[in-house]
Order: sequence, then structure tokens, then C-alpha cells
Amino acid sequence: MYYNAAMRGFLEFLKQNWPELLTLTREHIFLVFISTGMAILIGVPLGILLTRIRSLQTPILGFANIMQTVPSLALFGLLIPIPFIGGIGARTAVIALALYALLPVIRNTVTGILGIDPKVREAATAMGMTGGQILRMVELPLAMPVMLTGIRVAVVISVGVATVAAAVGAGGLGTYIFRGLRQNDNNLLLAGAIASALLALLCDFVLGQIEKSYAIGERQSSTRRRVIGLAFAGLFVTIIGFSFIPNFKSEISNGNSVPGEAKKPVIVGSKDFTESVILAEILAQMLEKQGIAVERRFELGGNIPHESLLSGQIDVYPEYTGTAYTAILKKKPITDPQSVYDQTKAEYVSQFSLVLSPPLGFANDFAILIRGDVARKNNLKTISDAVPLAQNWQAGFGQDFMSRADGYPGFSKAYGFSFAKQPREMDLSLTYRALQSGELDIIAGNSTDGLISTLDLFQLADDKRYFPPYQAVFIARQDAVPVLNEVFEKLRDAISTEEMRKLNYEVDGNKRTPKDVAGDWNNFPAAS
Repeated sequence: MYYNAAMRGFLEFLKQNWPELLTLTREHIFLVFISTGMAILIGVPLGILLTRIRSLQTPILGFANIMQTVPSLALFGLLIPIPFIGGIGARTAVIALALYALLPVIRNTVTGILGIDPKVREAATAMGMTGGQILRMVELPLAMPVMLTGIRVAVVISVGVATVAAAVGAGGLGTYIFRGLRQNDNNLLLAGAIASALLALLCDFVLGQIEKSYAIGERQSSTRRRVIGLAFAGLFVTIIGFSFIPNFKSEISNGNSVPGEAKKPVIVGSKDFTESVILAEILAQMLEKQGIAVERRFELGGNIPHESLLSGQIDVYPEYTGTAYTAILKKKPITDPQSVYDQTKAEYVSQFSLVLSPPLGFANDFAILIRGDVARKNNLKTISDAVPLAQNWQAGFGQDFMSRADGYPGFSKAYGFSFAKQPREMDLSLTYRALQSGELDIIAGNSTDGLISTLDLFQLADDKRYFPPYQAVFIARQDAVPVLNEVFEKLRDAISTEEMRKLNYEVDGNKRTPKDVAGDWNNFPAAS
């Protein structure tokens, strides 16, 4: 019964969200198509060069090997500040994916050419062929099946790695996967994962058929020709046809802008969690109501929003004073909200030429969470109450909490936690799922998360007042402030902590879109 209901729910999800899924698939295909093409254009000539100058094989293949060992998200982050090739969006993703695809293309080009029987080259030379003629008419045709195998591997690798591109605002099917983890929504996870897997299988099949056709040569069957032709036609129609969808959506989303306006749009960014997207969408919609063109760069992972602000890739994004104070400015935690705000505001101007908006009215503090049934059974109210029971608990914390000055090291020392098992360091969104399933017993979440209510979790009170305040604000580039000031003033103290938790619950619990939830708040802020 459960599986039947889940399947019906998934099919209903596909029915309601297929336009967006097609758009994300188009974006994914675009990333793979362009990056693999770039890898082929660079890798094949490099591979040919290495067969002529063999002393270059070690450094060039070594570089390509290193590129494949660098974690994809780290590579995306490293590319962002680099002029011309960096930034956020598809450009950075294409460069990173091309670097990942280089190794199989170069290696198989070298292997294919060097694997040709030397007697064949000798015969070609005896016939009077030049070096260029031997390459074009002998070596490349004979090496083509091996080279195609390398391209085939590169494409499949790119399809998988491209899911991470969503973390730098490049879109693709990874958007659904990250969103599903964040919202604890299996439908989003399945839609993104299944579509990505099907795309990988389709690419592998098409390239496999091409590879076989080269192996068969002139004797290939007409059926295989039809299969390859139809597959290529299908991919071509997919890439070209889907390209119109995002353009159409973009025109609609900017429908409130002034016709013919030549002003540069305000680029609004967000971090990769529900609350940040909602706040960014609220700001974007308020700007659009004033006739200001807006470009959205949402769901940026890690420290990418801050770096994007510094490099001019975005103009404004939601942040928290405690995060800015401890994680960006590297200050020791303090507990006075006004002091944190004032010092952060002053140093952001002096160090980065960035401006803090007035506080939005709520704080999203670190929340130490346990399962609701455990809290009720043991009558746990505060973090100190949990210390005696926690020795045999399995703790799990996000990478951010484990590394920052106001995170795990100071927290465990302040409360005297002594876990018998080493805490698991993992993605924050996954800690919620692990806590709900019993794999973890205590995590550090966020106090306004809608998943707290959705998953029946309990927030232990910070009775020692260890954590600094995390007042919600917007951070903007100075040149964008004149356009943003009026909206910033309207948002001053406009959202309470309880109200923000309700907005998050509408997305995480009731599975509404941040755009709709933000639209309701903008239309009826007092009733949210």
C-alpha cells in the first residue's frame, strides 16, 4: 500500500511539474553537450601531440589526472573568482566539466593512435604519404573506435558531475536533487536522479551505437543507421526545443519591468536552503512591483554567494549577522545582537565595500535538535538536560557547524559533551533525514526550519547562551543600494521568527514553491 501511494504521488508530481523538469533536463543537456565538445576540441589535438612528442605525456596526463581527483564542488568554488572563465552560472560549470572530461579523451586518443600496428604506418610511408596524410587517412580512422570509447566515458562522467553544477547556479537536474535533500522530498530526489540516469543511459547507448558502427565499417546494417539517426535527431530536437522554454519563462517572470528599460537588472542571489530562497524571492518580487528588472541566481552552495557578491556576479543576497561575524570576518562569538550587527555592518563596509540592510525582524539561530519522542520520553527541555544521556548518542553535524568558530569545538566544551562515538560530519540537509530515521540522535539545525515541525523534532534550549545571534539581513553591493534602499526599509522588522518558520513550513511541509509562498507574503504580509 505504501509503495502504491508513493508511486501515485510521484506520478502526480511529474504531472504537475513536467515543464520545470524539462527545463532542467534541457539545461543539463546543454552543460554536457558544450563541456564535452570543448573537451574534445582540446583533448584530441593534445592527444595527437602527445603521440608525436612523448616527453609531454607525463606532465599533461598528470594534469588531467589531477583534475579528475579534485572534488567537483571544490573545483567550482576555485573557478569563481578567476576573471573571464569564473563567476557563477553555466560558464563556470562548463569549464569545470570540460576539465573533468579531458582525461578519457586525451588518454584514449593516445592509446588509439599508439596502438596501431607499426607495419601499417610503414606501409603508408612506403606509399609516399606525408605525416598529415598518414594522420588523417590512416591513424585517425583506425584509432576512432578507441577514441569514441574515451568520448563515451567523458559524456557519462559529465552527466553525473553536472548534477553538482546546481550549486553554482548553473541549473540542471542537480537543482531537483539538492532541493529534494533540503526539503526532505523524495519526489524531487527521484525526479532528478531518474532523469539524470536516463540521460546517461541514452548518451551511452547512442555513442555505443556509433562506436559499433565504426567497428563494423561499411558493413553496418541499415537498422543501425536508422537507430543512430533517430537518436541523434531526438537529442537535437531536445536541445533546440527545450531552449525556448527558459526564454519564455524569463520573459514572463520579467513582465513587471518597464518596457524598453535599458537599466541593468538587479541580480538577487540566495544560499542553497529553503529560507534563503524564500527571502530572496520576497525581495525580488518587491523590486519587480516597483518596475525594477530582476535576475535570479538562487540556490548557491557553500560560500559562493559571498564570493559572487565580491566579484560582481550578484548584487544582493540574504545573510545572518552571526554567520557574517564569525564565518566571514573570523571574529570570536559574542552574544549581544546589537553589537554583532553594528560591528559586522562597519567591517563589511571597510573590508568589502558591502552594505548590510536593517534587520528583517527574526533570528535564525543554531538549533540543537533531537527526535520529539526522545524529548517527551526523557522530559528533555534544555541542552544541559541532554548531556548525561548523550554519551552513547550518535551525533551528526553539517560541515559548516564542525568548522566554524561558534560551532562544534566550542559548543561541546561549553556544555561538557563527551560523545563515545565520533560525530558524523555530513551535509546539513541529510542530517535531518538521518535524525528522523534513527541513524543520528542529535544534530545542529536552524531554529526557523520548517522541517522541525514536519519531522516531529524538538529544539533543546540554549540555556548557557553559547550561540551568537543570527539576525537575518540582506547584504548588498554599494552600487546597488540606491535601488534597494526603499525595499530594505519596508522589510525592516517585517518578519517574526514564528512567521518565518511558517513560511519555511509552507515549502518544506506543504510542498509549495518559494515563489508562491513569497507571493502570498508580499500580498498579505500581516496574515502570513
